[in-house]
Amino acid sequence: MRNEVAPVRHGTMRERNLAVVLGEVTRRQPVSRARLAQVTGFTKTTVSSLVATLKDAGLVKEDGPVRGGERGRPATAVSVNGDRVAGLGLEVNVDYLAACVLDLGRRIRHRHIVAAANQGRDPERVIAALTRLAEQAIAAAADQGLSVAGAVVALPGALDRMRGRLRTAPNLGWSDVAAGELLEAGLPPLPLPADYDNEANLAALGELWFGDGPELGAYVHVSGEIGIGAGIVVDGRVFRGAHGFAGELGHVVVDPGGAPCACGGRGCLEQVAGQEAILRAAGIADATATSPASPDGPLSALVALLERGDERALTAVRRAGESLGQALAAAVNLLDPDTIVLGGVFSTLAPWARPAAEAALAGGAGVVRGSPPRMTVSRLGGDAAALGAAALVVERVLGDPGKLLTVARPTAAPAP
Repeated sequence: MRNEVAPVRHGTMRERNLAVVLGEVTRRQPVSRARLAQVTGFTKTTVSSLVATLKDAGLVKEDGPVRGGERGRPATAVSVNGDRVAGLGLEVNVDYLAACVLDLGRRIRHRHIVAAANQGRDPERVIAALTRLAEQAIAAAADQGLSVAGAVVALPGALDRMRGRLRTAPNLGWSDVAAGELLEAGLPPLPLPADYDNEANLAALGELWFGDGPELGAYVHVSGEIGIGAGIVVDGRVFRGAHGFAGELGHVVVDPGGAPCACGGRGCLEQVAGQEAILRAAGIADATATSPASPDGPLSALVALLERGDERALTAVRRAGESLGQALAAAVNLLDPDTIVLGGVFSTLAPWARPAAEAALAGGAGVVRGSPPRMTVSRLGGDAAALGAAALVVERVLGDPGKLLTVARPTAAPAP
């Protein structure tokens, strides 16, 4: 049988060329059109046409001189336009909803967190509340002249992205939820279709783009709140496993005879090192609120006890750190990362939990590797997942600008 190669359509080739030029602008900005022609291999006429298209779409701007024209003449600088197009990141967690708007220059333009009792709440009601938050964020962006290109939602739990379903989110009490359909039907329509991912994966991407990034090498980002997840990043990409379920660190068994877990197992890490477990062990009655939802809530009370040297609180956090280190030792022996990043609640509790975690990690992983990976603390804390979700939209815009050629005006604010 004769092999045939399908011809490349003109529109497809132009979209690819737009992506190439915008990619070079992103990497080299500010950059002249002449330099873009040189690094892409396109003619100056082609580059001028592509830049004009990107400029009309609000994705790039030209302002100020840059050395790079012919014979040393100053040329007009081309750079990414951060004042027209933005991405929206949304997060669903046990006791809060969050929204973050990020422009193409990676500046945060809007951030809002609302307390919400989502545990045991119908998914439809949660998505309806998330939609209202999204509409407010889109309106806030429009007030700044920004058009929101798309939204990505961070969800806790195991996601079957092939079938568009959230298989299980034990801490929410959700099982086999049609997450893709609910988000597509519920969220405001935007140029790019709504997408979603595991919150730990998105928090890990937030660390890549807004934390220490490439300096981390291959790393495991521990996303700790009421649940505990891990985002695994290798070569700048999230490792998801064969079926997309990699990173469920919270359900690694650290105490086979321990307390039952919502996942159906016993003695899972979350039952010792999850925020609810730590607060209960420290003797704090209100053990449900996470720090993003209530910055003056029980976690702050726990930190106050730790700073005063309360022995019960110190013991609870040290035990959590030790159990976390044991679980991470198993992960390190399997994955061999360069770095462990403590995020979420563990970034707040690091002064007291980290020594025990490092000691347990060294004891469990040192024999195989010779030395354990370094452990660092995230600067992003509870903002990482929503920030990573918004940044993922920005990455998609910059990687495939052809889909947004019609985005030229700010999205209209929703009717009151």
